[in-house]
Amino acid sequence: MLNRRILRIKAFKAVYSRVENPSMSLADAEHELQSSCEATRDLYLFLLAVAAPLTEEARARIEAARSKFNPTEEELNPNMKFAENAVAPLFAGDPDFNKLVKKKKLSWENDDMFLRHLYDSIRSREWFKEYLASPGSSLAEDAALFSRIYEEEFPDNPELEDILEDISIYWNDELEYALSWCCRTMESIGKGKPWALPELFMSEMPGSEGKDSDRAFVFNLLKTACRNYDRYYQMVSDVTPKWDTGRICATDLALIICGLAEADAFPSIDYRTTINEFVEISKYYSTPESRAFVNGVLDKLINKK
Repeated sequence: MLNRRILRIKAFKAVYSRVENPSMSLADAEHELQSSCEATRDLYLFLLAVAAPLTEEARARIEAARSKFNPTEEELNPNMKFAENAVAPLFAGDPDFNKLVKKKKLSWENDDMFLRHLYDSIRSREWFKEYLASPGSSLAEDAALFSRIYEEEFPDNPELEDILEDISIYWNDELEYALSWCCRTMESIGKGKPWALPELFMSEMPGSEGKDSDRAFVFNLLKTACRNYDRYYQMVSDVTPKWDTGRICATDLALIICGLAEADAFPSIDYRTTINEFVEISKYYSTPESRAFVNGVLDKLINKK
């Protein structure tokens, strides 16, 4: 599930915690890294679990309209296509999925306001109206609709961001990646394939036999960064004489240390790939000036090896 790019981000965040907390042990950093990796898959499960309660919201609306004192003809004979979609029952009736969700205490039970707002937004979309108006129904069409919901309604949703932040400190940064996996799952379900929990690391996924272990990659990267932290810190200090090292942005320092650790731990990886990866990460997690700074320091230090 987790690819090398997101694993580098997770290692960087663990090293950033070490920069901010000098007393942090390697064991603490490894625990944080493991928790961060598992959190991404937990978020994926949480997002998939919205199918049943969102469908139930649609049914509840239909029943409320039918029960009105003087319902309209449309309210008496509503379009049931979404309320009877084939995706929600698959997850609601999957014992493995429900066992996992229950074990991890993932629930939308207290988020009824979000579900109401989400359904209101979906109902206003032209693509949803076209879905309701199209003749017949199929699992593939229902799965494609849920993919569209994930793509259109979940990103940049302040209400959802608040929910995720309350549940896990890791989740807001993980949303886009977890949503991409939800869409992949819907595509697979639409083709009639049963749901299965994805392996935590891409190298453990079916079809990845023979590939280097991503688990070993990220934990070796973190171990090398932590065990050589003081040496890397001094190397950065030596090549930035005009800067007080204490004034270097903590995110930049963590990115540079991760780059140096990767170059040491994995000499088979082209150093330009390593530099480019951490420069890319700097665009999202550091200052506007960080790209050039991280690139320049890593290039100077790695080429000296």
